[in-house]
Amino acid sequence: MHEIIIICIAAFITSLLTFFTGFGLGTILTPVFAIFFPIDLAIALTGIVHLLNNLFKLSLIGMKADKQVVMRFGIPAFFAAIAGAYLLVFITDLPAIYTYTLNNSVYSVTPVKLVVAVLLIFFALMESIPYFKSIQFDKDKLVPGGILSGFFGGLSGNQGALRSAFLIRSGLDKEAFIATGIVIACLVDLSRLGIYTTRFLQTNLQDALGLVIAATAAAFLGAYLGNRLLKKITLAVIQVIVTVMLIILSLALASGIL
Repeated sequence: MHEIIIICIAAFITSLLTFFTGFGLGTILTPVFAIFFPIDLAIALTGIVHLLNNLFKLSLIGMKADKQVVMRFGIPAFFAAIAGAYLLVFITDLPAIYTYTLNNSVYSVTPVKLVVAVLLIFFALMESIPYFKSIQFDKDKLVPGGILSGFFGGLSGNQGALRSAFLIRSGLDKEAFIATGIVIACLVDLSRLGIYTTRFLQTNLQDALGLVIAATAAAFLGAYLGNRLLKKITLAVIQVIVTVMLIILSLALASGIL
């Protein structure tokens, strides 16, 4: 019961706060799921919540998306996400890099945990440190931006920070920026979830369906409230706290504790 409460609270808060920025839900929700599930399944479960929440946001504001930007950025991201997802499935089956014993408990450091841990730290810093947040790319970099964003989205479930860094210079107004990001996020989610499905068949996914439904409902509520507010919210202190938590969780993954 406690895992439902924790995950639902995380889904609601992050969905509300990230409605305006276009990123953050996967970055925060993935390590929360990882507390209760293996990391590859945590990424997949987060992907389901992420997709359903994005589809809900699409119904709220999707019509304001810029079609040209979606084509130039979203299509490359879609195919790159397939490559990233395949890489995740591949490294999940690799043997542990290192195993150690601590307080009579055995911990294993696997390649997938190590890779995801590094990526989580990287994206946590990108989304919180002012220097990284200020990085922007010219409009002519949309195609390579889509490839980078989509690949890391497929590999770790985190691609919003890179996507926003590229889209912010595309000449879009606030609503078009949010809507375009949502459409692209949906494309990436559909792409990677198609690959993750191969892992679902090998897990007890049905045991987590209730949790996914509850987390999705919480995320819907957060997105609905975010759409009602639809204004810039300064969250500097919260971002610092979230970054510290993400780094701690990432180190726990890298050390094999989670």
